[in-house]
Amino acid sequence: MKRKTSQRSSRRSFSKALIVAGFSLGFNPGFFRSTTRAQTSEPLKIGIIGSGRIGGAVGLRWAEAGHQLLFSSRNPDALTDLVNQAGASASAGYPADAATFGDIVFIAVPYAALPQVGRDFSPLMQDKIVIECGNPVPERDGPMANDAIAKGTGVASAEFLPGVRLVRAFNAVSFVAVNREAHRDGELMGIPIAGDDAEAVTVTARLIVDAGFDPVFVGGLERARDFDRGTNVYVKGMTANQIRETLGI
Repeated sequence: MKRKTSQRSSRRSFSKALIVAGFSLGFNPGFFRSTTRAQTSEPLKIGIIGSGRIGGAVGLRWAEAGHQLLFSSRNPDALTDLVNQAGASASAGYPADAATFGDIVFIAVPYAALPQVGRDFSPLMQDKIVIECGNPVPERDGPMANDAIAKGTGVASAEFLPGVRLVRAFNAVSFVAVNREAHRDGELMGIPIAGDDAEAVTVTARLIVDAGFDPVFVGGLERARDFDRGTNVYVKGMTANQIRETLGI
């Protein structure tokens, strides 16, 4: 089935070659790191829904890489300091503005809020690449967290966000590490990725490199459970090689 091309031709052009090579190499993580570095000259438009600790930290790294950001919250006036830190390429708005603005949308909200985000904004994000990083915590999020943990967050999040091209990433790293470890000397910290859409995974890998980390493709959305909260690679600060060794990739 052919997808609509009028809205997506520009964001497809930069990654077409990456997709073909990514398929041929089986999403080799080294391929992501070496190839996406060459793509950083073309800024992307990224809407961020949830501009708290992790949304703000990751967004600042993307702003430093030259991407255009729209941070959002229910009170955009409270984001003035964050926007000022991000610079001229950043602005603030409401979550609906971020969902509309971004060719890529980064969702960084408490997991209990994800069903409402899906109901309210999935119609604005149809066929867009959506990176989601929430972690279900029963003590905070209630019974829905237990259901998500049982299914695995990749499967659960996809149910809450119908019609988007979902990738799970940045959930297994703390905002402190995003601030302190980005672009560190020596071996970079690894960030695991799970997704079913080849282009969405490739673009996310590029953004992980731009943020100063090393992408590790784990598998489809059902494999996102391998780096969910409480797993052996969750917030451990591992390198990409250590993640691959721990997960048997």
